[in-house]
Amino acid sequence: MKQSPALTQSTSELEHMENSLKQLNDNRFENVEIEEPVQKILDKLIKANFEAYIVGGCVRDLIMGREPHDWDITTNARPEDVLALFKKSKYENDFGTVLVPYHDKDKTQVVEVTTYRSEANYDDHRHPSEIKFEDKLEKDLSRRDFTINAMAMDKDGQIIDYYGGQEDIQQKIIRAVGDPLERFKEDALRLMRAVRFSATLGFTIEPQTKEAISKLAESITLVANERIRDELIKIIASPNPYEGMYQLHDTKLLQYILPELEAGYGIPQNRHHIYTIFDHSLLSLKYCPSKDYLVRLAALFHDIGKPQARKIINGQITFYNHEYISANLTKNIMTRLRFPKDDINRVTNLVRNHMFYYNVGEVTEASVRRLIAKTGEQNLADLIDLRIADRLGSGTAKAKPYKLRHLEYMFDKVRHDPISVKMLKINGTDLMKEFNLRPGPQIGALLDVLLANVINDPKLNEPSTLLAMAKPLLNLNLDELRQQAKNIIDEERQTEDRRIRRQHRV
Repeated sequence: MKQSPALTQSTSELEHMENSLKQLNDNRFENVEIEEPVQKILDKLIKANFEAYIVGGCVRDLIMGREPHDWDITTNARPEDVLALFKKSKYENDFGTVLVPYHDKDKTQVVEVTTYRSEANYDDHRHPSEIKFEDKLEKDLSRRDFTINAMAMDKDGQIIDYYGGQEDIQQKIIRAVGDPLERFKEDALRLMRAVRFSATLGFTIEPQTKEAISKLAESITLVANERIRDELIKIIASPNPYEGMYQLHDTKLLQYILPELEAGYGIPQNRHHIYTIFDHSLLSLKYCPSKDYLVRLAALFHDIGKPQARKIINGQITFYNHEYISANLTKNIMTRLRFPKDDINRVTNLVRNHMFYYNVGEVTEASVRRLIAKTGEQNLADLIDLRIADRLGSGTAKAKPYKLRHLEYMFDKVRHDPISVKMLKINGTDLMKEFNLRPGPQIGALLDVLLANVINDPKLNEPSTLLAMAKPLLNLNLDELRQQAKNIIDEERQTEDRRIRRQHRV
């Protein structure tokens, strides 16, 4: 029977494979650390007279000295053979992948054990409609995406590398296996995966591979939004998010993934900004001090509404209310990409409030409390990180000026409300109920006296103890007691305030 053209290898591919094999001298990794459960699965397959190798990303990571996060095994054993060998395994797909569970570090994990296969007819540009199980490892490796992921390793550490993956790792290159156009036509998600690997590993994309991405960029629209979201998150969370986002732009992918961000390319800003909207957005991402990808996403999107808000008034470029437009666009983008609702709300909240006003000497404690109520106490540190990213992305040399440090000091001061009656484990209502008192100055005086006692001895801060202490105070001169209490409280507040100031260097 005539074999499908997509299942055959070209002469040039075979020559490349043979040349690579000739270059393999001693490709054995001594003292290779394959996890014990994975080693046992390999041993069991081999003992049953099957071939078995770890394959793909875990081999790449071992070569690079990184700890693998996932372990994949490829074998000439058919799925039914694997199921017979591993009684608790499951086979619930048509791709030859059997899930073999193992118990490690108090939790059950799985290793994917996949039969050698070749593929053809990617009608949806993601999944093959024709799968053929193979008997040779080289057939399986030839279908993989990039050379650095197309290597296998046996249980003794011997590397099988037909496509020069080791050399590309040494040269820090992302290169498609075989014809890049064919690889990307098979699976359009590989377009983004190339950029993601470039960002996470700090590698460059080989010119022919990059050219193929640009030619086929529009086909990324055929990929499910959830998968695009997952790749975008990995780029944003990578060690090189700025470079990754620029690669998406350079390869024309960005205009299909985030056209709202691409809209800022080449658009100048006003006199306060030396960069275009697009460059400022990417630089803000680059300099965002947070490693949380959601805060980084807020840094990337915080000015995404500026192209819509841009107006020229009296010869000056303005972006009035751009933060609200940016927040709406952020919500639309994250909804489109199927982000969880809580994540959407968190990022949108940061974007909407990134323009908060703060000037030392002008802002009161009450206004800081209102800002906390508006943004949420849990978002304060993220809001500071976003402001730092915005500043550095604008070309400002100093990341955290005095007024930002002073704002952090004020945040700490008002949110902890140091040395206030709020720290007591009873309140005015409790006193009125216990002693049948009416609202009035007496309640505040009693609480102040109780607070002074708790400052001197924190162990007294229990409801029953506090109520017992309050009872004999009811018939005393509370004005005198309150004055004594005020002296203690004021002294403690000043001490606490000095501590917080030192902490924030203000």
